[in-house]
Amino acid sequence: QVKLVESGGDSVQAGGSLRLSCVIYIPVYSVNFIAWFRQAPGKEREGVAGMFWTGYGETYYVDSVKGRFTISRDYAKNTAYLQMDGLKPEDTAMYYCATSRTGLGGRWSAVDGYNAWGQGTQVTVSS
Repeated sequence: QVKLVESGGDSVQAGGSLRLSCVIYIPVYSVNFIAWFRQAPGKEREGVAGMFWTGYGETYYVDSVKGRFTISRDYAKNTAYLQMDGLKPEDTAMYYCATSRTGLGGRWSAVDGYNAWGQGTQVTVSS
């Protein structure tokens, strides 16, 4: 059963921008926190950005993307976004969105904190 569907991945030159989308098909009352992860070949899955789905929507970012990436949400469309600017070759990876029933906050980058995952969308950045 498909729960989360990502889109927007592409091949771009360094310095370019992309916006990833994640449509949520599971009941949104079961979503407390949403995040974007990425995984490059031979590397562990890494938390990129996360936010509370409700309330003020406090956001969290891994240091390597601060100031370049922005996570956001659209309740009307049941969709989360990851705006990626100033892309670098080291950003090349498969990007996944994930949701959690709990408000992870400071533990947002722990992979085991999430109960639903999308299938991923590929981002490739060339120098």
